[in-house]
Amino acid sequence: MKTTIRDTLLSAAALAMAAGLSSCSQGGQGNAGEQNAAEPAGTAQNAGEPAAAQQPSGAEDQSAKNAKALLKAMSDYLAAQQTISLSYDSIFEVVTKDQQKLQLATSGTVLLNRPDKIHTTRQSGFSDTEMVFDGKTVSFLGKGQNAYIQAEAPGTVDNLIDQLRDKFHRQLPGADLLGSDVYGTLMSDVTDVKDLGSGVIGGKECDHIAFRAKETDWQIWIAQGGTPYPCRYVITSKQVDQAPEFTLNIREWKAGSGVGQSDFAFTPPAGAKKLDAKDLEALKETSDLPENYRMGASQ
Repeated sequence: MKTTIRDTLLSAAALAMAAGLSSCSQGGQGNAGEQNAAEPAGTAQNAGEPAAAQQPSGAEDQSAKNAKALLKAMSDYLAAQQTISLSYDSIFEVVTKDQQKLQLATSGTVLLNRPDKIHTTRQSGFSDTEMVFDGKTVSFLGKGQNAYIQAEAPGTVDNLIDQLRDKFHRQLPGADLLGSDVYGTLMSDVTDVKDLGSGVIGGKECDHIAFRAKETDWQIWIAQGGTPYPCRYVITSKQVDQAPEFTLNIREWKAGSGVGQSDFAFTPPAGAKKLDAKDLEALKETSDLPENYRMGASQ
């Protein structure tokens, strides 16, 4: 996977930088012919940042080594788990043309059976969706619309992540953390690495590590002990005005024998309407933004 969720979110954030909220009197429908021009990305936050504390190069090198080792241990642990289940809460920030930062809150579940089966759910204020992949076919269900779409997508979960992004313009929840080589995916464009010590997420003590890339900063909190799973993942789009963030909090983590058996065959609910695969946009619930958000033009 050459493109990570960080790249996808950065692109979305760059567009959302000019996102507008359409008038409620219009029933949440924006004028498709209207586009808000994106404001130039501000640099004031960079100018105002305090100078980084100077560390001896030896301590800096050790911090980077520690952080890389922690990330590699997490990656190896995840790759070794044939079955994983989790619940998540996520916050996706967008910035309006008036530079107001807004947050979109979502919760859901993921059930993964390597190498080629996954079942996800997502609930938000504007969607209630389900996605099932059985190694051959991917199925999208919009429960509010009681409609679904199915498409051929043979291959592994790694392949599915790429196809969801490139073909369907959709994201798999926590995609960066579900592939077969998490370390390689996350470290592909990293320029700086830091071990920040420990923190506590949901009552679980975690190792806290931070990374810098050209267009994003990102942090991850990894559970300490024999099951080093990701507890929190934060991506900051630092080249977008107001530096919007994506935050993924993971809870109810289970792996291996702790995960119950599941049938990955998709069965549509009674009365559900089947849409053509090319009409995915008609299944509005699967979008990352609600209908009353109007995307502006990027610069």
